Amino acid sequence: MKKVKLNIEGMHCVSCSKITTSELEKIGAKNISVNAITGKATADFSDDISEGKIAKAIEGAGFKLVGTDLKGQSTTSSLSNKKDESEHWRTKLWGVWILTGMIILVMYLPEFFGINLLPMEWMNITLLILSFPIIFIFGYQTIKSGFGGFLKWYFSMDSLIALGTVVAYITGILSFFMEITSFAGVSGMIMTIFITGKYIEAKAKGKATEEIRKLLELGAKKARVLRGKEEIEIDINDVKVGDIILVKPGEKIPTDGVVVNGESAVDESMVTGESLPVEKKKNSTVIGATINQDGILQIEVTKIGKDTFLSNIIKLVEEASGAKVPIQKLADKITNIFVPLILILTVLTFVSWYFIIGVEIGRAVGVAIAVLVIACPCALGLAVPISLTVGSGMGAKKGILIRKGEAIQTMKEVKIIVFDKTGTITKGEPEVVDFISKDEKKMWQIAASLERLSEHPLAKAIVKRAKLTRYSQVTKFKIIRGKGIEGVIGKKKVVIGNPELISEEKIKLGKFAEKVIEQEKKGQTVMIVAEGKEIIGIIGVADAIKEDSPKAIDALNKGGYRTVMITGDNDITARAIAKQVGIKEVISKVMPEDKQKRVEELQKEGFVAFVGDGINDAPALKQSNVGIAMGTGTDIAIEAGDIVLTKGDLMGVVRAIKLSKATFGKIKQNLFWAFFYNVVMIPLAVGGVLNPVFAEIAMALSSISVVTNANLLRRKKID
Repeated sequence: MKKVKLNIEGMHCVSCSKITTSELEKIGAKNISVNAITGKATADFSDDISEGKIAKAIEGAGFKLVGTDLKGQSTTSSLSNKKDESEHWRTKLWGVWILTGMIILVMYLPEFFGINLLPMEWMNITLLILSFPIIFIFGYQTIKSGFGGFLKWYFSMDSLIALGTVVAYITGILSFFMEITSFAGVSGMIMTIFITGKYIEAKAKGKATEEIRKLLELGAKKARVLRGKEEIEIDINDVKVGDIILVKPGEKIPTDGVVVNGESAVDESMVTGESLPVEKKKNSTVIGATINQDGILQIEVTKIGKDTFLSNIIKLVEEASGAKVPIQKLADKITNIFVPLILILTVLTFVSWYFIIGVEIGRAVGVAIAVLVIACPCALGLAVPISLTVGSGMGAKKGILIRKGEAIQTMKEVKIIVFDKTGTITKGEPEVVDFISKDEKKMWQIAASLERLSEHPLAKAIVKRAKLTRYSQVTKFKIIRGKGIEGVIGKKKVVIGNPELISEEKIKLGKFAEKVIEQEKKGQTVMIVAEGKEIIGIIGVADAIKEDSPKAIDALNKGGYRTVMITGDNDITARAIAKQVGIKEVISKVMPEDKQKRVEELQKEGFVAFVGDGINDAPALKQSNVGIAMGTGTDIAIEAGDIVLTKGDLMGVVRAIKLSKATFGKIKQNLFWAFFYNVVMIPLAVGGVLNPVFAEIAMALSSISVVTNANLLRRKKID
């Protein structure tokens, strides 16, 4: 089996997804996922599947296949075709309204103004002629899909519209042979209003996917590749892994890679949400579609096409848009049985009005048609996926990737938020945070000259902080495992190490003793610099806290969340870090493999969200009710969490929670109004209060209102 991506045109809501899924299952597809909003589907097929066979299955569902990915490479997202979809409906709109304008003149000028454009005996046949192209030419796809569904026992919103308009049209023909009210003009007006609604809906859907479409447009189209000493501009699809590309100031970086020459600042805001430019130099990783600002960079290509960071973001956002939120199960169950129930209700309505109430057959047919067209479940089917599309697009713009739709609903139940320490609350790499010395210049000269010979992370932090241009020559260099290093500079023995090593060297701390204790209480690793038997200074090294960590924890504490830090560090260091950021509950000395068990224990007290770096913390992320993976740049651990934060700052957790709650709030609003519409309008139609034209207007407005309400999500402030 191989995974195939499909771009499908013409789907509207959850019923369309169900029909498409059923047709694909018939040709052996497995693990099918269909997103009617984005027009995308993925499925596993056998290796011998042909594009023609897939296209035939899609056509059997009443839709059109516009692109496939049989080789496992990425295809152009159908989101880029949303504008084309609205243009498609716009073209139809002009045609149907020109004809409908004529229908209105023929039908209502005599009634309201006493002006007869045609002899009465010509009116019905004229309305039949004018309505025919509206229904069977401009509305052909809807009629085909609707009646095609009846033949295969698939029912969608097209089924109701197709049946309603065709029945109304047939009354015009029957009126020549029997005493029955003709709804020939009404049939054309119903289809016109339906097409008008689809155009407005398509425009709104396009707006709903605006942020995702902007991501698609970010990618560079060309790349300047170095071939020997020559610069050659080639299409981005021709770039290969290992190529050296040249990027000048103000240009987009074409694809993911590593800087091999040059220095510059790069604007990564479009993919990480980070507003400040990021400094890049040799060996720095860069992300495709980001903007090089002020220097010339030579970059070795490491990823292309579907493997790039941007492609992964787009993939995640599209998947999130079509994800199944638990609350949607109720909507799905209702829509699955809704159309058959409405068909039964329509028949019962006609029978009641004609045989029991005793009205003439035309009146009974009119009421039945109103029931058919007003009861379309489109708004119900759109309520969840359109909200997810807007929410996931907003998140992508802010560096928040909702990987699993379930997290949006589960997040509102979370009461406990557990944080890994290293790389989550802290930066994940040691740096000098404090020092005291008798002679600062001399201390850094000795410390850096010794430490530059070591590969230890603490050594690198000291060398980086010293910022020396010239180092002293060190002889008799020696590493004392777990304690420090020593050597000879000039003719004097020099040592840099922890208090244990200093004690073994019989060097007295003197007035530095209190400072050592103070630094250790703060969770710092203390490195003491000595020359001979004299202490020159002490250096405190720690995994520094991210600048926004205290602010984020404070916001969560005020929001009523119980915040917990879990770490493998000793209790003193752990509590020192926790105190600095405002976390009162600490679980220390926990091995990586035991984090999952600790999360499981906390889950007995309520829903838990776990925030970690997404690699070492993967078991805990999976165990938690909502896993939030911290990631930066191309090292993002996409598979680890339910929500992935590309920027890697802790305020992203606060924004993710706000976004999840706001998105779920819109889902609930949309479902409420969709249910409310049907509860109120169907009885009105059954009661004969609404004529078929007004019923169709009400149906179209219900779908438009749901999509418009979802788009209002953009007004929600999550920063």
